[in-house]
Formats: sequence, C-alpha cells, structure tokens
Amino acid sequence: MNQQVAPASRVAVIALRICSVLLAAIGTALAIPGAKLLWIGGSAYYVIAGLICLIAAILLWRRDRRGAWLYLLFLIGTAVWGFCEVGADGWALLPRLAGPFVFGLLIFTPWNRRALKMAVARREGLYWLGAAALLVVAGAVSYGTLTANRTKGSGAIATVSPSPNTGDWRHFGNDAGGSRYSELDQITPENVSRLKLAWSFRAGMPPSGARGGLESVPLKVGGLVYLCNGTNDIIALDADTGAQRWRFQARSNMTGVFARTCRGVSYYDVPAAQGFCSKRVYTATVDARLLAVDALSGKICPGFGVNGSVNLLDGMGEVWSGYYLVTSPPQVVRGKLVVGGWVTDGQYVGEPSGVIRAFDAVTGKFAWAFDIGRPNEHGQPAPGQHYTRGTPNSWAPMSADEELGLVYVPTGNATPDYFGGHRTALDDKYSSAVVALDAETGSPRWSFQTTHHDVWDYDLASQPTLVDLPGVKGLLQPTKRGEIFFLDRRTGKPIAQVTETPVPHDGVPGERLSPTQPFSTGLPSFAGPKLSEAAMWGITPFDQLWCRIAFREARYDGPATPIGYDRPSVIYPGYLGGVDWGGVSVDQARGIMIVNSSRVANYNRLLTRSEANKMGLEPLRVGSKGEVGGPVAQKGTPYGANIKPFLSPLGVPCQQPPYGMLSAVDLKTHKLLWTQRFGTGHDSGPLGIQSHVPVTMGVPNLGGSVTTRSGLFFIGASQDNYLRAYDTKSGRELWRVRLPAGGQANPSTYYSTSSGRQFLVISAGGHGGLATTPGDWVMAYALPRSGK
Repeated sequence: MNQQVAPASRVAVIALRICSVLLAAIGTALAIPGAKLLWIGGSAYYVIAGLICLIAAILLWRRDRRGAWLYLLFLIGTAVWGFCEVGADGWALLPRLAGPFVFGLLIFTPWNRRALKMAVARREGLYWLGAAALLVVAGAVSYGTLTANRTKGSGAIATVSPSPNTGDWRHFGNDAGGSRYSELDQITPENVSRLKLAWSFRAGMPPSGARGGLESVPLKVGGLVYLCNGTNDIIALDADTGAQRWRFQARSNMTGVFARTCRGVSYYDVPAAQGFCSKRVYTATVDARLLAVDALSGKICPGFGVNGSVNLLDGMGEVWSGYYLVTSPPQVVRGKLVVGGWVTDGQYVGEPSGVIRAFDAVTGKFAWAFDIGRPNEHGQPAPGQHYTRGTPNSWAPMSADEELGLVYVPTGNATPDYFGGHRTALDDKYSSAVVALDAETGSPRWSFQTTHHDVWDYDLASQPTLVDLPGVKGLLQPTKRGEIFFLDRRTGKPIAQVTETPVPHDGVPGERLSPTQPFSTGLPSFAGPKLSEAAMWGITPFDQLWCRIAFREARYDGPATPIGYDRPSVIYPGYLGGVDWGGVSVDQARGIMIVNSSRVANYNRLLTRSEANKMGLEPLRVGSKGEVGGPVAQKGTPYGANIKPFLSPLGVPCQQPPYGMLSAVDLKTHKLLWTQRFGTGHDSGPLGIQSHVPVTMGVPNLGGSVTTRSGLFFIGASQDNYLRAYDTKSGRELWRVRLPAGGQANPSTYYSTSSGRQFLVISAGGHGGLATTPGDWVMAYALPRSGK
C-alpha cells in the first residue's frame, strides 16, 4: 500500500534550500583546505567530510531525502572519527562535533522534514533516528567536558600536630627560602567556606598603556602590611582594616619602561639598632634605583646610599631608557641586599649586563658583584670600564640560606634570546641555571643548568624553593620547560634523578645547539603530552583545520625543537611555561609540593636579516613601536625572530585544552599525588570575548600558591578572576571568590594578634599577556568575627 507524501509549503522549501546552500558553503570550506592538509601529510577526514557535505547539499536542494540520510551517516562517522582520535574528552570533541551537531538540528527541524519528498512514516522514522543520534553526540560531549576535571593519583598524607600561630609574612615567599608555607591553622578545610572580604585597598594604577599589572606580594610585619605598586610607591596598610598608614612616593621615571611591575618589597631589622630606620623596607625600581625607607614612618633612610638611594646604573655603561630595571624584591642575606635585573629581551648584541650585585643593607655600600664575563673578579669596574655586556641576567626572585651563607640565583639566557652563535663559553655555562653564590663574597659555589645553550627563552622565571626533609637540604627549581629539578642545595647535585636526553640539534648556520638536554626524570614532568596533529584544536572545525595545517607546515620534533628560518617551529611549552614566576609552594609539614603550570605552545620563526629589515625591526627605543615578546630585531646577529603564541585565527590556543593544570607531588616518594585542570573559561574566549562559561577547562595562569599547616592551599593566578582554596590532600576545591581583576600574583597569609584573625591577602591587578581584567586592588579575606 502506498504511503501518502505530505505537501510542503513554500516557506519550508525555501528553508530547506537555505540549509542546503549553507551546507554547500561548509563543504567547500572543509574540502579545499582539507585537500591541502591531506597533500602535506595530514588527516583525510576534512576533504572527505567536505565532499560528503557537498553531495548532501545537492540532494537537499533537490528535496531528496537521501541528503538527510547522508548527513546523518556523516554525523555518525564524524563521531566515530572524533572518538578514535581523542577518546571521550569533551573539550577535545567540541570542535569536531559541536558544529555538525548544531547543523544537524537545522536539517531535522519540522519545516525541513515537511520539505523533504518522503512518505510520512519514513520521514518520522528519519526524524527520530536523527534526533536520537544528535542526543547521543550531545550527551557524549557534555559528559566528557563536565568530567574532564577529575583528579587522579593518590597518596598518604602525613598528619601534623597543632601549632601556635606565627603571625608574620616577612619575605616574598614567607621565608627566605621561598617555601610559601605558613604555620597558620585558623582557617581550615572545615571552615574555609565561611571566608568573607575583610578589607580592600586601591594601590593606584600605573600610567595609561603601561605593560604589567599589580603583582606585589604583600608582606606583614607587626601590625602593618607592606606592598608596592607598578610605579614603585611603597605602601603600608593597617593589617586589620587595610587603612593606609603611609605611602612613600618613589617618583620613578617611567620613560621607555616596557615592564612596569613591582612584585614585592623586602624587610629588614637592623641588628642591635633602635629608633628611626632600625626597621627598614626596601624596593628596587623600574628606573634602576635601590631605595630604603623607615618601616614605621615611610620616610627615606638618609644614611643609605645617597639620600636613601643607590644608583643601580653605576658601572653598567650606556643603558638605553627602559633596558635595565628591577621587578623582583631584593634578597636579604647576611646583612646584604642582593639584586639582579630585568634586561629587555631580544633586541641587540651587547645589551646591558646581567650582573648580580650585593649592597650593605644599612649603608647601601657596594659589597660584591658576580659578573659572568669575569666570574673571579667581584669588585666594581675600573673607571671608564663597565660590567660585561650581554650576559645572562636574573629577573626572578632569589632565595637564600642564612646558615649556609648562600644566595640562590635563577638566571636567564644571554641576549638576544633566540640565537646564540655569538655567546661565550661563560655565557653558556651560567645561562638558564640556578647559581649558588657565596653571600659574603659573590663567588660561585656551584651551578646547575636547566637548559643547555638556551635559544627558546626558557630563562628561569621561578624563585628557587628551599625545602627541608629528613636528612635532606633540598632546592626545587621550577622551569618554563615544565621540568622541576630537585637538588641538594649544599652541592647542586640532583636528589631526584636527572637524565641527559638526546634532542634535535640541527640549528641554523652559525648556531651550535646542544645535542642533549637535562630532564628531571626523578620527578613528574609538567610539560604536558607531546603534541600531534590530532591534538590541534579550535572553536569550530574551520579554525581547527587551520591549526592542523599550521602544525603540519611547521617543524615540531618534541622538546627543544630547533628554530629555523625556512619554516616556523612549534615550541612547546612556550615562553609562558611550564612554570613561570609564580613558582611552587611546599607544605613543609607534609612534604608536598603544589605546582600550577601552563600548557601553551609558541609558533616561532627566525627571520633573515633582510626579512627583519623589510619588517622595520630595530631595537626598541623611547617612542618606537614594538613589544617585548613579539617580533624582535636581534641586531648584531644574522637573524631577527618572529615570536608569537600558537593561536588560531579566533585567538584561542591551537592545541586542545587543558592549558592550565594544578598538581601535587609527594617530595618523599617523588610521586604525583593528584593532578587536575585549573580554571574555567569564564573570563576568556574567542576574539578576546569573555565566554562566561563556568565549566573547568584548564586555562593559562600566572602567579603562585600558598600552603598552610591546616591542610589548605590558596591560589589566584588563573585566567578567570577567581581566588580559590583547595584541600591539599585531595585537590578538591573548597572555596572560591570573585576578584575585581585578574589575580596574577602570589597570595600571602598572616595572623593579627590585635584581632585574633588569620587573613588571606592577594593583589588583583590583571596581566596584559593573559588579557585578564586590569586593576589595582589589594583584597583581604578572613573568617567572620566571633559572634557575627
């Protein structure tokens, strides 16, 4: 018996044909670049998918029901292909299946069903079959996305006995060894959900257009909290109320300064001294001065240097405005202030020296220098001379062991960054290394190199973290490579195994790459899995296809892939890390290291000198256009460099999430306790538009954590504007609060004896590199007062 064919309205036919035109456009957009991808050795899926969509579009135009059947088969085949490539990871499946799923909804709408020339029974069967397939795909993607944050790994956590509150936070990392661990235990896993805003403070925004944000780690000594802002003003706040007690205006000259950042101040009690300037706060400025002020009044200490100031440009020779500055607080050890400096990346051969210097903490008098170009001479240069130019610098916070009399210096690479054919043997010895210097003389006791002949910008951005375990005096050195090296801080010898592993070393003419690189095989790696074409990502199938083509067109041979000029190289991890300046924190009572890390690749290419000249690349000067971290001149070498993150045309990373991870490592067993994705997509998205998606995907992060004796750790850092508390044992999130700006800073915690409360405080200033919300906020949280 023949079944009745329902008549179709004109509107339904028009809707179906619009749908078919769109499908034809999709098929063309997949097939043509898909053919290119197949030609260069990539997946055949896109060209096949494009052709199927074109055929289905033709059939739908003709109102042939086989077009809908064909699209349904395409959708099922795409789901099978997606699951075969990436499994049930919802974020990885999203660009593969979301677009086809949405378009499937258009095809299987009631008006399109009416326009198809088929019997009523058959069309209803097709409709329900298609709807069921779409629901299965949607359910799989949603399930994979929502469960992607599950933790894994387990381990026994030591118990600790109650401890009295110790109160202050006197150093950048709480102690001079940078553990970021506090003995405080008033805030616990049981009551942390009751944390409320106790006070907030506006530190003052840097000049309009300045790079960087408020990243200062607040110190607390006695009843005052000390911090600095991006123009190096030193501010003292009441620890209970956040009310400003005094402000010292540094009046820094910001002309030509590309990085307007102050990550903290230093505090010192002058031994056996009383009265004015017996307690001091120091800052090193973005216009290269070392300043000392009285901690109680904020007035300059006139006996320090010249009227309270030491000129850090002395002995440096010619320094262009903004090319040498200090962003990290001085390290105080054995009565001396030890400072490094930030040198503008990648501009020319012979940039300012990366010399490390020490000054008397009372008088400001020069004590010693570690000049890599003359490592056995520790005095100032002779008149008319200068410290060795172009040597590796140290811009990250340092650590110190007062008992051993050592200061631990994390170094960068010799300038320019992406070509090293001109570097000296001493540059190569001390670059991208942690160097232990004698605090009295500046002589190197030992050094450990984390990247040989670094041409990837893997400078050490993280403070070395000192840790004491039974029988162990350790040092943890995090790196942008995602490797964390565990060393004996007395000798520099590895505690956890380090393996020299062969890597590609066929560099460009004039280069001499190392045939091996050190890998910390005794600890978990935080570099992320090796990339592949299948790991390329996007918001849609189209930008994912673009990323796959870009990946195939580039060179990628795993870690330490050489950078060439004939085609781009994928460098992974990129210059964001791995682990950047936030470093790691260590629960000293339990022997647990907390690591927040990023996974974002770079897409780098060297430029011939003629290419660089055509692009107008010159060393940055006052008033010139350009940006540190983008295309750089590298003048004086055969090559410029085009440096950029590996992003799709929509501005999202080309590799699939996660881009940020949070992990815990047992330092006694060297095993991973747990790891999970860190941060949501709430404040990021394609084309810089905030998605407001609250689901955890793992986002890039800058900043660090603080652990406490009660078994908690706190962290901001992520690309969404949240401050969070986690259970150290399990990694379970216990509390979060929305910040008014990006929390790209390390939090600190302290106890106020006057109010009997433990406070958690963080600077919320955002960061231009992560495109987080800018601001100048200092936010403090505490449990409600008793009875409230």
